[in-house]
Amino acid sequence: MKIYFAGSIRGGREDAALYLQIIEYLKIFGEVLTEHIGDPNLTNVGDDGSSDKYIHDRDLEWLQSSDVLVAEVTSVSMGVGYEIGRAIETGKRVLCLFRPESDKNLSAMIAGCRDLHLVNYKTLEEAKIAVSGFFNV
Repeated sequence: MKIYFAGSIRGGREDAALYLQIIEYLKIFGEVLTEHIGDPNLTNVGDDGSSDKYIHDRDLEWLQSSDVLVAEVTSVSMGVGYEIGRAIETGKRVLCLFRPESDKNLSAMIAGCRDLHLVNYKTLEEAKIAVSGFFNV
């Protein structure tokens, strides 16, 4: 199973440590193609490639080769929204994780989409339960 994990980079890196913990858990279920999202050294400059075109093309190739997309959507990110839309467009299963107690508002385009599985959670353990349920369906 190839898993594409999406989380904010240029939209803010305040959840990078959480992303890393989710990514480590996702490895139980398959290969995570985007482990770098949890890298604490990756900044909101998004300097994980030589150019924006390189990053777009590389990430789109990974997304297209993945079986599923798991996204942490608490931090607003245009890139994550784009990736979710592309995944849905190609019929991939999508899990979105959101912490409603944060000071963030979830986009209606995610909250209102019936083509994805949205789970609200408070703790890492609750996120792990949601991930387990998603993969065991």
